[in-house]
Amino acid sequence: MSVIGSVHSVESLGTLDGPGLRYVVFLQGCSLRCRYCHNPDTWNLKGGKSTDSRDLVKEILGYRNFIAKGGVTISGGEPLKQPEFALDVIERLKQEGLHTALDTAGSVPLELAKPVLDAADLILLDIKSLDDRMSFSLTGMGNANTLSTLAYCQSIGKKVWIRHVLVPGWTLEEQMLKELADFLKAFSCIEQVELLPYHRMGQYKWEQLKLHYSFKDVPEPTKRELLMARSIFEEQGHRVLMTNLTDEKESKVG
Repeated sequence: MSVIGSVHSVESLGTLDGPGLRYVVFLQGCSLRCRYCHNPDTWNLKGGKSTDSRDLVKEILGYRNFIAKGGVTISGGEPLKQPEFALDVIERLKQEGLHTALDTAGSVPLELAKPVLDAADLILLDIKSLDDRMSFSLTGMGNANTLSTLAYCQSIGKKVWIRHVLVPGWTLEEQMLKELADFLKAFSCIEQVELLPYHRMGQYKWEQLKLHYSFKDVPEPTKRELLMARSIFEEQGHRVLMTNLTDEKESKVG
């Protein structure tokens, strides 16, 4: 039996959400209210397109030749807000021999998340802040569920890619980055750390939705700041991915 879910959008040939060329499904709904969210239109669970899991997988299989060496990523929003739908899609894709990744902030209780975490081949886990109070200020929720998700992935040997947004004046602080890099050393399940420079590209969506964008005066990171952040994690032995950092840009990286 298939499952009905709410889908915000899809990206048929994505390159930024897991290994290789991937079909990315963005599910509707999220418990977090990140100040820098570039897709606030995904927050409302009822805002997406009603979709049958069987039909979605059939559509994805039409791209099999392109994504055979990559796979499919279930993202959001927060895909674990729709655990039954996400699980059914992942299980159907695995039956077809496709690699599956789950892009999550781990913001739902672990008891709801476990079946989906168990099923996916790779977890892309977004840690907003290791500091619980800062996490709450940034997102409206603490980090307990996120850290429980990471601990569970460690316990079952699930491959994890950590994602962390670098926000000047918030998470892009040397001491905080050192503490996070040191904390993550204890988790052998982590394959790499992706550092994501803060940007304001989604601000127009906040304005369209008549929402107050409180980070409009927060600057984007400089190249010097990004190099500092990368070096901190590399010095702790982490493999670091930072796709927006280029040698040509001397001041701002968007």
